Parts: sequence; structure tokens; C-alpha cells
Amino acid sequence: MKIAVVTSNPHKAAEIVAFFGPAFQLDHVSIEIPEYRHDDVGEIARKKAEHAFGIVKRPLLVDDTAFSVDALKGFPGPYAAYVLATIGNEGILKLLEGIPNRKAHFETAVAYATADGVEVFRGRIDGIIVQPRGTGGFGYDPIFETNGVTLSEISLAEKNRISHRSQALTMVKKWLESRD
Repeated sequence: MKIAVVTSNPHKAAEIVAFFGPAFQLDHVSIEIPEYRHDDVGEIARKKAEHAFGIVKRPLLVDDTAFSVDALKGFPGPYAAYVLATIGNEGILKLLEGIPNRKAHFETAVAYATADGVEVFRGRIDGIIVQPRGTGGFGYDPIFETNGVTLSEISLAEKNRISHRSQALTMVKKWLESRD
């Protein structure tokens, strides 16, 4: 069975195709998907999958990610990309000035769609917000620490091993393998 990885980001598509390896036939399909709004990334991923399936009409994967800071009542949550583009890491750190609670988490929901419906799989990584450290990664990686290191201080291979996306993709892969 051939599975489409639907994203406008070719790097993300390549990462997902590589994650599944040669046992699965995945290919990248780049289509514009509306920016659905919901507090739950699982629901956003579900809506994206339903929309994409209506166009692609074959099994597919889509994902959506949230970055949530406890002291900010979950902000920026599913609006992480917009917040990063507007106020950046500096803005998040400014909002947290004088606040001791620095707990945060990333959550990714991967939706798998077929003509039978949509299944949603979630991955989560917990950590804390710190002053920027490291030279790798992107986005919130320099200010997100987990297990004593920021995501910018570890290799891409290590990040992919522990990440919220890899956790969700691992669940999808196991689920698909169990159906064969």
C-alpha cells in the first residue's frame, strides 16, 4: 500500500519517509491545507487529514504540533508557528520573566486517513523553558530543555529518537504493522 505524506515542508516529508524505511511505500504530496483552529492538535490533525483525503483519495499521513507552556495556560499551544514568527523565543522568555514555573511540553498528533476514516496518534515530550543554549535545531529548540539538555544541544539523530513526532510516528508504524 502506498501512503502519501501530506505536508508543504519537504524536510518534514523526507524525515517521515526515512523514519518508516523501505518496508513502507511513502511519498511526499504537497498540497495547501487550510489552517484549522482548535485547542487540541489531535482535532487539527484530524481535520487536515479529512481535507487532504478528499483531494488525494488514498491513504495518507498529516501532522500538527503544539508547544505549550504551563505558566502561560498552555500558550502558544497549536499556534506555536505563528507565535514563533511574531514574538519568537525572546517573546516567550519575556512573558515568563519573574515566573518560577517553567514547565512546558511539545505534543504532535499524526493522523492517518483512509476511506474508512481517520486514526490519530499522539506523542509528547516534557521539559522546561530555559535561556537559549546550543547551536542545532530550530524553532523553540534552544529554549526547551529535557533531561538536562536543550533540543539544540543534541544531535538530530538523538532529537529524532526522543521527539514528540517520533513517538507519534512509532505508534502509527506499530499500528500499521499490526494490521498486516
